[in-house]
Amino acid sequence: MIAQRLRQELESTVGPIDRVTPVGGGSIGQAYRVESTRGPFFLKVGASETFGAEAAGLSALRDAAEGTGLGVPRVFGLREGTGGFLLLEWIEPGRADRRYFARFGEGLARLHRQGPPGEGYGFSADNFIGSTPQRNGWVAEWPAFFRERRLVPQIALARRKGLWKAGWERWAERLLARLDELLPRTPERSLLHGDLWSGNHVPGEGGMPWLVDPAAYVGHREADLAMTELFGGFEPSFYDAYRATWPLEPGYPERREVYNLYHLLNHLNLFGEGYAASVERILRRFGA
Repeated sequence: MIAQRLRQELESTVGPIDRVTPVGGGSIGQAYRVESTRGPFFLKVGASETFGAEAAGLSALRDAAEGTGLGVPRVFGLREGTGGFLLLEWIEPGRADRRYFARFGEGLARLHRQGPPGEGYGFSADNFIGSTPQRNGWVAEWPAFFRERRLVPQIALARRKGLWKAGWERWAERLLARLDELLPRTPERSLLHGDLWSGNHVPGEGGMPWLVDPAAYVGHREADLAMTELFGGFEPSFYDAYRATWPLEPGYPERREVYNLYHLLNHLNLFGEGYAASVERILRRFGA
């Protein structure tokens, strides 16, 4: 199961451990349910530099989610590098009842409306989108942030991996130059989950939506919504409840395509040519 040294370290936090059981949910490393005298915990183990970034994102989201109806697991322990681990609050599984997605949409809108302190767009530290490094240095204007911290690094990575097509170059230059007209200059700042697809929310007890595995940063809320729609979308009640709580500005369907280019480029870099046609479609649409 887990090394004796790690078990002893964990017991200093959670008390005597009764049982450690492998579970799903550890895409990076192994995942376990740890049962102790202080209750159950979720444990990720592995030589991962992503644990610290995940912990920072969870902690920020947990603070922002207070009173929104969304759950975010508390961080109880962390070590990065060789022998690394991340110890989190255990989410007791529940059921996605008929009101689940409406609660989720309303809660996300409330989270986005919290208005994080500070100025500009970014985050206090760099983190990861999947296993890809995500740079988050603070930028005063949103189009510049999305250009410099999101699209340009992914394009550069695709070039290094030999996945970037020569025919895309002109379209990409044109799209990057147009971001100042395509995106709002200083939209209301929201703390974003950053990687909000169907695998990163969990129904807990009482049908409460929980957010997990974030790539958190401060940005335009539409970037989170766009990601939810990239691979099939959530239930319609999610979007109805979100809009009823905080309506969207005109032009969202067009901006959604621009925001999802970032995730499609990341999938191209992580998983290969299968995403090239989708990347090309958006580059052509906005850069031709």
